[in-house]
Amino acid sequence: MLNRRTWLLTAAALPLLPAVPAFAAEATPETVRAAMAKATRFMTDKVAVGGGYVWSYLADFSRRWGEMEAYPSMIWTQAPGTPEMGQTFLDAWHATGDEMYYAAAESTAAALIAGQHPSGGWNYIIDTAGEESLKRWYETIGRNGWRLEEFQHYYGNATFDDHATVECGRFLLRLHLEEGDPKYRAATDKAVDFILESQYPNGGWPQRYPRMGAFSNHGRPDYTGFITLNDEVAEENISFLLLVLQQLKDERVRAPVVKAMELILALQQPAPTPGWAMQYTLDLKPSGARTYEPAAITPHGTAAAIGQLLDYYGQTGERKYLARIPEAIDWLASVEIPADKRPASGLNFYRNYEPGTARLIGTHRRGSNAQNGEYWSDFNTSDTRAEKRVDVPALRARFDRTAALSTEAATAASVLMGRAPSLLPRYVVTRAVGGSDLNITAARTQSANDAAVLIGELNTEGYWPLELRTTSHPYRGDGPPAPPPGFVDRGQVGDEWDTSPFTEPTGPIGISTGLYINNMSRLIGYLEAHK
Repeated sequence: MLNRRTWLLTAAALPLLPAVPAFAAEATPETVRAAMAKATRFMTDKVAVGGGYVWSYLADFSRRWGEMEAYPSMIWTQAPGTPEMGQTFLDAWHATGDEMYYAAAESTAAALIAGQHPSGGWNYIIDTAGEESLKRWYETIGRNGWRLEEFQHYYGNATFDDHATVECGRFLLRLHLEEGDPKYRAATDKAVDFILESQYPNGGWPQRYPRMGAFSNHGRPDYTGFITLNDEVAEENISFLLLVLQQLKDERVRAPVVKAMELILALQQPAPTPGWAMQYTLDLKPSGARTYEPAAITPHGTAAAIGQLLDYYGQTGERKYLARIPEAIDWLASVEIPADKRPASGLNFYRNYEPGTARLIGTHRRGSNAQNGEYWSDFNTSDTRAEKRVDVPALRARFDRTAALSTEAATAASVLMGRAPSLLPRYVVTRAVGGSDLNITAARTQSANDAAVLIGELNTEGYWPLELRTTSHPYRGDGPPAPPPGFVDRGQVGDEWDTSPFTEPTGPIGISTGLYINNMSRLIGYLEAHK
């Protein structure tokens, strides 16, 4: 009997692909496949480092960046990085049957497995040159990123932040399910063990694990052991464990999922701030994290938690998950910036409110680099700007629709109850891909004209060029102990010793992993629509 992969190759056997034209007046499946193959060969042959990727590269590869500037030996696990590339390769393999894409996905998986922490999770960065090279990066570039405090200290462990661990685990799980390869199951099981072992008895997760001893980060207390909701830590861990329950029938994860769901209820604060913080101490009190993140109730975090509780009602049918949502929505409405006072961007919320009083908290900074600079918070909000957007009417409407559902209707697609359809569709639309140069959501192009434009934009070298407006100061040593004369703080970045990324009005043309993911997804959509 033919396995799934052999069947795909047999059913979708392709003729030799034509060369990609410099301009295609109208796309055809053949020219789309050719463009996809050319772009992929460039990424795998010219860009990849041991099968892995960062976010962007100068065209001559003289500099490259993930969230910060990277060494040539590094790959990144944060989106749009290595695991998202692996997902894209698998999507392309399903769309075309071309074995090249499956081989590319396996190469990506090998890079992630090689960089998997012994505990089972992943750090933001994998350095193929080894541990000493990674430590040197943290002691130089990382240490001097004033704004990016999470990179100023080498922890030597793994992180849930920015979905780093979960995205790697999700890709490896999918690759295992394609053909049942045991090495991908072993890596997936190791990631599941990491998530289960790192969960606190109360159901929460730290930002980083395992704990590597008590220490301070640049003289500041270590916050990475606090219960973390920031960057969807709990939400993504629950989502991944539900996927494991559904696809692998691993019953170990059921009780931890329920415990984590119930913790979200316990973390909601009382009036007058019935929302959620981004992180909590182990006794469930709101806590600060990085020095510009005070202990605060956040509107965007509250909106995210409301969405989670609505999802959990859909998993369980238990109305306790809906009980306090109305007061949280009412609080959001009470602190929303009036329409006539919003910036042109439409952002309608400030970031931080004091637990128990609902006073707006202002955060400020002084200095010019990681050595002499500092952040602090108080109630002076004269320079506080809107930072977030939340659609409160849409959130309230979703609650009303969900609350009106019976238990049976609400749980029709419950993984916990074994009713959900597959969470691994044949084609996976990649989640939003980020990076300051590219903040777009992968879309499915079905129009031949749209596909023709993408084909025409692919350059002769084989990549889609993008103006890289986000850059950083090259590392030049630790900064001076006082700001240079005449220094003016731009906000995003400090003086020339600050290695934090910042955005300029213009920049050089370069290579973007996120743009490859986006454009490949659109071309895959075209092929899907024209089968």
